[in-house]
Amino acid sequence: MKFLQEIVVATQNAGKIKEIAQAMKPLSIKVLSLADCGTFPEPIEDGSTFEENAIIKARHYACLTGKTCLADDSGLEVDALAKAPGVYSARYAGEGATDEDNNRKLLQELEGVPPSRRTGRFRCVLAVANSHKVLLTVAGECEGSILLQAEGNQGFGYDPLFLMAKLNKTLAQITVEEKNKISHRGQALKKITAKIQECI
Repeated sequence: MKFLQEIVVATQNAGKIKEIAQAMKPLSIKVLSLADCGTFPEPIEDGSTFEENAIIKARHYACLTGKTCLADDSGLEVDALAKAPGVYSARYAGEGATDEDNNRKLLQELEGVPPSRRTGRFRCVLAVANSHKVLLTVAGECEGSILLQAEGNQGFGYDPLFLMAKLNKTLAQITVEEKNKISHRGQALKKITAKIQECI
């Protein structure tokens, strides 16, 4: 990665692109979205772990774009649900599910579960790859609990339901800058930007 000048964020999720671009500002690397590079078929994410899926996406889009790609796979693990939705977080309520659909299903699954047992964590794995090989993988996580109802209108996904106890706020009640300091993706981004900086 010695001469890395640009990197493609391998996702269609505008929220993720915004967070990643913000975190990578200190690097002299141009951050591109998939939309900047064209239209591509999505990979089959059949990995059983976040790391496997992140690597699948990074390699897939690196081969199609011919550029170095950064991909993430992340999700929510809820202890009372045996760590579900896990790798199925984005499609918890079915293929094509919206954030609202997934949040509604999560609340239904946790109906009757007391606050003390609604603990969980967000986990994220980032992978950087080119068309030849996987260059880097890092992981991050943050602990919290699931509220009885959504709070806040920032963020995306399960953010409005995920309470960070030390802040007494959900991830949807803080700015992108604040979120990048404490979130699972924020932790992973700190690690990967540091590693990229070392390499370039």
